[in-house]
Amino acid sequence: MKKYPATLVLLLILGSIAFAQITKHTVTKSSVTFQIKNLGINVGGSFNGLKADINFDPDHLDASSIEASVQANTVNTDNDTRDEHLKSDSYFDAGKYPEIKMKSVSFKHNSGSNYTGTFNLTIKGKTNQVQVPFTYTENTGDGEFKGTLKIKRSDYGVGGKSLVMANDVTISIEVTTSK
Repeated sequence: MKKYPATLVLLLILGSIAFAQITKHTVTKSSVTFQIKNLGINVGGSFNGLKADINFDPDHLDASSIEASVQANTVNTDNDTRDEHLKSDSYFDAGKYPEIKMKSVSFKHNSGSNYTGTFNLTIKGKTNQVQVPFTYTENTGDGEFKGTLKIKRSDYGVGGKSLVMANDVTISIEVTTSK
C-alpha cells in the first residue's frame, strides 16, 4: 500500500514537468548585423526579415526552443554592387540556399540575465554547432534577446580563400518580442 502514494507523487511531478507552460514569443522587432575586416577595415551589413519560432522560459530551459531564419538575399551593406556580389555563388549563393537558419540544441543559465545557447547554424547548406552568449530581459508584456557570436566564414564556404578578407565574422542579433 505504500507504493500508491509514492507512485502518485511521481505522476504529479512528471505531469507538472510535462505540462509546464513555455512562453511563446512573437517577434515585434529584430536586427541581425555582421562585421568583418576587409583590407584591414571593418565592413558591416545586415539581414532583414528575421522569422522566428521562440518558445523560451528561463524557468524551463530544458523545454525551451528557438528556431530562426533570415533570407540570404536580404543582405544589405549599403552598397548595391557589393550586395549583389554577396548574393552570388561565391558568397551566400542566395539562389540555391535562400535561408540562413539557426535552431537551438540547448540553453544554459550563467547568471542574472546572461545565458548561453547552443545552436545549429546553417549557411549555404553547411551546418555547424555554435555557442551564442546572450541576455534575456523581461518587461511588462515583452522580452528582449541580445546576443553576439563569432564564426569562421570558411566553415560555411562563404567567400572562398581571400588574402584581403578576414575569416572571422562577428554576428549580432537583437530581438524584441511580445508574449
